[in-house]
Order: sequence, then structure tokens, then C-alpha cells
Amino acid sequence: MELRHLRYFVAVAEERHFGRAAARLNMAQPPLSQQIQQLEADLGVTLLHRTTRKVELTGAGAVYLERARAVLAAVDEAAAEAQRVAKGLQGRLVVGCVGSATYSLLPAFARALRDALPAVDFAFRGEMLAPDQLDSLLGRRIDLALLRPPVEHTAVRVTTVRRDKLIVALPEDHPLARRKRLAVSDLRAEDLIVHASRGRSVMHGIVTDLCRSAGFEARIRHEVAETSTLVTFVASGLGVAVVPAPVAELGVPGTTYRPLAGEQGVDLVAAVRADDDSPVLARALGLLERWRVG
Repeated sequence: MELRHLRYFVAVAEERHFGRAAARLNMAQPPLSQQIQQLEADLGVTLLHRTTRKVELTGAGAVYLERARAVLAAVDEAAAEAQRVAKGLQGRLVVGCVGSATYSLLPAFARALRDALPAVDFAFRGEMLAPDQLDSLLGRRIDLALLRPPVEHTAVRVTTVRRDKLIVALPEDHPLARRKRLAVSDLRAEDLIVHASRGRSVMHGIVTDLCRSAGFEARIRHEVAETSTLVTFVASGLGVAVVPAPVAELGVPGTTYRPLAGEQGVDLVAAVRADDDSPVLARALGLLERWRVG
């Protein structure tokens, strides 16, 4: 039995006439009649009562028609689903995001993904430090990583999304909050709150290098894993922090922000596995282009 036999039978059963069914199938009537006879022989049952004027379903034929329609519908849906997957319109994608971009880029990016690809199952993991994202990417726990460089691994492909300027997060009542702009040297005597050290955070290295370039060692008092915790510590008066500008969008009461003098900044990049040819991923990267600068 082949699928065409089912299609032939459904056409005859619905038309109740071999001539009309043959016209619907764009074939001659004699071969159609032969195929139905072959189907009945294969099944060992009579599916149709034939007269010179009309065709009627037997009891077995009525049951077989219902199942044949279900089989054909399932086959058609399988083909349509395969086509949607191949076009990147259906599937699953897990996106990881560094802290500062979690509060700026991720909300708009997530909405764009949902609007453009409603049949795709998206999952998002925010507040991920860069090394954790890289491990998750290589371990296939996430498919797209939005993080801070450097990303040095031959199995990963990287594209720059944008460059974020650096700003200083201060308690609202801090003396430095009265200034319009700050220099790194203004932080010489300040307790600093930074992201985790030991190679776990790119921002930790950036902050310590900035301080050394200004002629002093950073007075680090607190290390945190999440950007929301860092800003909350600042609001609590536990210190100040140098952060990427999008962190200001977090909006924690009690915290204010001032520009940092100079051209200091940090890139935000999109990282994917070099061998990942997922159509869904390709569409997601295409949508991400609207936020790309340069």
C-alpha cells in the first residue's frame, strides 16, 4: 500500500463517483478503478459498493475513510512542519545574556523574536557572566550568547553588536553625585563594587585596569555575580561602581549615574557555535542586526 492509494480512495469516497474523482485527481478513470480494486485486494475487504450510477461506502469503507483522512492529514502536517523548521520558522532557541544587556537589549530583542517567530520556542537566561555563557554555549545549553569580549575559542563565532560607554553608579547622596562628569582618578579613595574576579567577569578586569592606568589600585570592597545586586549595593551606600551605560536602565531607587570622562567603553558581542547552522539561529541573528552599531 502507498499513500497514493489512500488519496485515490478518499477522492472516490468523497465524490461518490469514479469519473468525478478521476477528474479531481487529474488521471484517467480506468487506472483509478484498478488502483481501488488493488487496495481492496490488499486489505481483503470491500470498501465501496459500485453501481452504474453511484458509489457508496460499505461499513468498512466508512471506517477506513476516517482513518485514511487522519493519516493523510498527519503526513501533510509533517511535511509542513519540516518545511517550517527548515525555514527557521519553528524550533527552539536558548539565549544567554550578560547582566547589563539583560536590562537594555534583551527586552526589546525578546519582543522582536516573539513577533517575528511566534512558532519558535524561545528561552532566555539573563545575568550570565561571560565565562558561564561560553561554557553553556560550548555545552549546548544555550545557542546564542550576548556577552563581553574577549571570546577566544576556535569553536565559537563572534559578531560585535555595539559598544557601550562606561559610567559611574553612585548613591544619590554621594558627594561625587554633585558633579556632571567624573574621571577615573576621582575614584581613587572610593570603595568599589565590582563583578566577580578570578577571570569570571570581563568588567572586573576593565575596572582594575582603568584604576591602574590612572595610577592607583582599585579599592574593591564587594564582589558580586549579578548586575542587579551590584546596583542594589550601590543604592545601599556600600560603594560606587564603574558599569556599562545600559545598566542605568535598571532603575534601582537610591542610585544615580554620571558619565566617565574619556573614550572608555566595552563591546557587546553575539557569540554562537561555529558549526551551528540552525535556520532559527540565522533568523535570530538577522533580527539582532537592528541593534548593531558600526
